[in-house]
Amino acid sequence: MREPLIRIGISEGKPMARVKLHGPFRYRNKIWDAAGITVTHDNGFIIADLPSAQKRLKIRRLRLTPAGDSTFSLSGVKIGIGFHWERDEEQTFGGSLELTAETGGITVVNEIRMEEYLKSVISSEMSAAAPLEFLKAHAIASRSWLGSMLAKKRKPHEKFYPDGPDHIRWYDREDHGRFDVCADDHCQRYQGISKIISGNAARAVAETGGTFLVYGGHVCDARFYKACGGITENFSSAWEDANIAYLSSVSDSEVRHAPVAGETGAERWIASNPDAFCNTNDGDLLGRILPDFDQGTGFFRWTVEYTREELEEIIRRKSGMDFGTLESLVPLQRGPSGRIVRLRITGSIKTLVIGKELEIRKWLSPTHLLSSAFIVEVLEGKDGKPSRFTLKGAGWGHGVGMCQIGAAVMASRGYRADQILKHYFPGASLKKLYQAG
Repeated sequence: MREPLIRIGISEGKPMARVKLHGPFRYRNKIWDAAGITVTHDNGFIIADLPSAQKRLKIRRLRLTPAGDSTFSLSGVKIGIGFHWERDEEQTFGGSLELTAETGGITVVNEIRMEEYLKSVISSEMSAAAPLEFLKAHAIASRSWLGSMLAKKRKPHEKFYPDGPDHIRWYDREDHGRFDVCADDHCQRYQGISKIISGNAARAVAETGGTFLVYGGHVCDARFYKACGGITENFSSAWEDANIAYLSSVSDSEVRHAPVAGETGAERWIASNPDAFCNTNDGDLLGRILPDFDQGTGFFRWTVEYTREELEEIIRRKSGMDFGTLESLVPLQRGPSGRIVRLRITGSIKTLVIGKELEIRKWLSPTHLLSSAFIVEVLEGKDGKPSRFTLKGAGWGHGVGMCQIGAAVMASRGYRADQILKHYFPGASLKKLYQAG
């Protein structure tokens, strides 16, 4: 296996892109050293204006390859799409730049070697100031997820929408036409070289270069997320109904916690303060783990409150359905971490069972709930109808695979990267599949 080149979709569908070149780039057989390029979309073509070179090009695709160590910056890159931290940033990237005219606007792609890509991913997902053994574990997990994804891309890929009266839907990696992965949380966070702020990121990638998690002769589909809440989740709770041994539930602790069972068990679990790696209030460590826009988010245990009318409007907007007066939210199935897999929403007009975990999180929040591991408390008004819904929850993310905050805490306590990975991916082993560089 050779180190692959990765094509990352930085943005799609915008009418304009503003690019700054930092050093010379090759376009066909020419060298460009233009400081700035403005690219606009025009009926299936892109118009590239290079003021410093006094040039204008009308083409369908513009590909620029760095001459040496040149980099480029792109303005207006949207991060956290659909989440509470969504915003635009200017980001700087190494590697090649490709701009293509599509029907809906301009697609911007960055092509770069896998190991260089990973330096950014582990610094974008978590702060590059995080403990080295955690960054090494994350580099291997991220490399494995991407390797598994690239292998799947070569096979028929489908999304599953089971038949029946219930609305059960899950979201896996999207198949992208022009690129391998997107740059946001829907794939892996990738924010270019802007986020590489310490030598630890480069060191973590270099010391694990070409190393993957493997199980049964295949690269592991290594999933990760922010915080499990004390127990990790089974793969089938978030995605298709399949049992994957290395993506099965484990206690995020040196002691075993019993799987959450039933609503009484969920109430006890979410009201508790269990021993868990991700149960930390260490502000210094969290400051070295989380990017600035993730800091301050309560993640181990959390509470969200809505008036009935607020929640009715959120559900109506997110689902496109009118349930009438909201009467109840009833969990019907939970995974071992307490995450709800199937939820019944009952209103005066309509009743529907929805799932899986991400669909539930989307329907019950203006953006996304932190997780689907929550219990529902209802306050009734004088008319006997619900007046307020309180959701008390645990964890941040889907809960399958590696708990990022838990893994960082493990590293701070002296665990090595291989021990961290074997904890969160039971039965998996490490294997070097190519020589980096």
